[in-house]
Order: sequence, then C-alpha cells, then structure tokens
Amino acid sequence: MSDKKVVFSGVQPTGNVHLGNYLGAFKNWVDKQDEKVNYFCVVDLHSLTVPQDPDELRHQTRSLTAWLIAVGLDPNKVTLFVQSHVRAHAEGCWLLNCVTPLGWLHRMTQYKDKAAKQESVLTGLLDYPVLMAGDIIFYDADEVPVGEDQKQHVELTRDIANRFNHLYGQDFFVVPEPVIPEVGARVMGLDNPNAKMSKSSAHIRGHAVRLEDDPKEILRSFKKAKTDSFGEIAFSKDPERAGVNNLLGIYKAITDKSFEDVEADFRDARGYGDLKVGVAEVVIDAIRPLQENYNRLMNDPAELDRVLAQGAQQAAAVSNPKVDAMKEIMGLIVPNA
Repeated sequence: MSDKKVVFSGVQPTGNVHLGNYLGAFKNWVDKQDEKVNYFCVVDLHSLTVPQDPDELRHQTRSLTAWLIAVGLDPNKVTLFVQSHVRAHAEGCWLLNCVTPLGWLHRMTQYKDKAAKQESVLTGLLDYPVLMAGDIIFYDADEVPVGEDQKQHVELTRDIANRFNHLYGQDFFVVPEPVIPEVGARVMGLDNPNAKMSKSSAHIRGHAVRLEDDPKEILRSFKKAKTDSFGEIAFSKDPERAGVNNLLGIYKAITDKSFEDVEADFRDARGYGDLKVGVAEVVIDAIRPLQENYNRLMNDPAELDRVLAQGAQQAAAVSNPKVDAMKEIMGLIVPNA
C-alpha cells in the first residue's frame, strides 16, 4: 500500500476558466501531481444547484476536462473523472444526509449568501456541502486544497466524518485537512484588486484574463488594470497598493521567481505602464501553449471521453466499495456482500 497522502480536488464546469483558476489551483495541482495520490473531479452534480442549459453543461464538462489536461495534469498519473460518472457520489450523499443535522447546513456562509440572492432556493443548494463531503471522504482523502471561501465546507466534512465514526463506533472515514496554497492562492480582479478574480465576473471586460482570451485581449485587460498613484513598483503590505501587489503576484506566480528577482525585473521600468505590459507578456507566453493543447483536445472528443471513462473506472474502484461498506454498516442489505 502506498504511504503517499491522498488528495481530492473538485472544480465545477461553469465555464470562463481564468488566470486565477490556473495560478490559484491548477498550477499547484500539476506541480505536485507526482508527490501524492491525487483525485481530480469535474463536479458536474454540484452545477445542478442552479438551473443549467443541458447542452451547455455537457460542453463545459468536456471543456474543463480539456483545460485540466492542457495545463499539465497527466491522466496516467492522477485520477481525473466526472462526478456523475461514479454512482458512489449521489448514492453516498443520501447516506450522509441521514447522519447530518440540518442545523449544520443552515449555518454555511456560502448557502446563506447565495440563498439571499435567490427568490426560490433549490434543495440542492442547501445540500451542496454534504455532496462535497462525500466527494472527499469516499476516497479516504487526507488533504483538500481549497481557497478560504471553501474552508468552511471542509470543516463541515470533518464534522460529518467524525459524526459517522462516532455513531457507528469505528474509524471508518479518514478525517481530511484543508490545505490552502501559499503561492498564487488569491489572484485578484484586475478591475478591483480587493476582490478575488471570479468566474461569475470573468465575462466582464477588464476583470479577468480567461485562458481562452487571445493576446490582444489579454494585453488590453492588463493595460486597464487598476493600480495606484504612488508610482513605486515593489511589493507592499499597504492595502492602497493592492493593484500593484496583484500584478507583481501574478508575475511571480507565472515565473516562479523570488520576491527580490521580481522587483529587480522592473527596476528600470518607466512606470506602471511598463509593469502592466511586462506582466501581460509573461502571461501571454505562458498561456499560448496551454491554448494549443486545449484546442487539440477539444478537436478530439472521443479521446476526451476515453480519458474520462478511464478515470471513472479508477474512481469507482475506490469509492463504490467504500459506499457499499457504508451501507452495510448502516444496516442495509448489500447485494453480493
């Protein structure tokens, strides 16, 4: 048995994959894919918590899969699959629902924020964290790389795992730890460096750099990036300098250079204009091969489906038996058990 840590990561196929997704999550996944046992899941069931166009959802599921492979995830090294392709996720979610107190779900900050913006709230939105908990614990994941906005959901996952273990008197589920990446974890909006670059706003020109954007659009977005009136190109803890920090942080994450070397690269810059163009150029150079890989993959849907079928088979071999064992523990008759 491998002594490597098990990691689970999930991402919704909602389109508008942007630079923040790449630097904040995908790049870290690629860089560390050899270090641990990794499960990467396109969580299409989570997307159904709001109404979806069926054809668009199918397209975005394949598109996200193509981006994940294009940026460097190797399906022969990691398990890459679609959530709905593995029965354990939906089936096991019901079992977890039956041990999860309703009050735990009502206290979720994301649920309260999203519910307040909707006239009619679907049950799936409330139950989203239980499905997410199953995503993680059905694979005995030790670690879950997440942003600050998802940390509460991983804490709930820990509560659910501990509750099940306590109710049934055994250490059945591994209790996972949230892991927040230190570098590139929060790429901020170019138009508002105090707000995280967001998928939901990525269609707004000047807010985000989408991985599908052409070089002219990327350069245009960076040229419009908000900075400040100080005129100094250096890292700073001053909140008024958030725009410059964001640009330097993007440059650092793309180049993997030290803070000192990043500042040195712009020592002779003639102002923020040079900074914006310099950052845009390294981003364009980094994204170009990713776009070429993506286009090649999207032009071969049969190969994409083959990769997903392989991943689903690998994932099911772990999670389906886990859910069957869970059913037996809870008193259900499991066929052929």
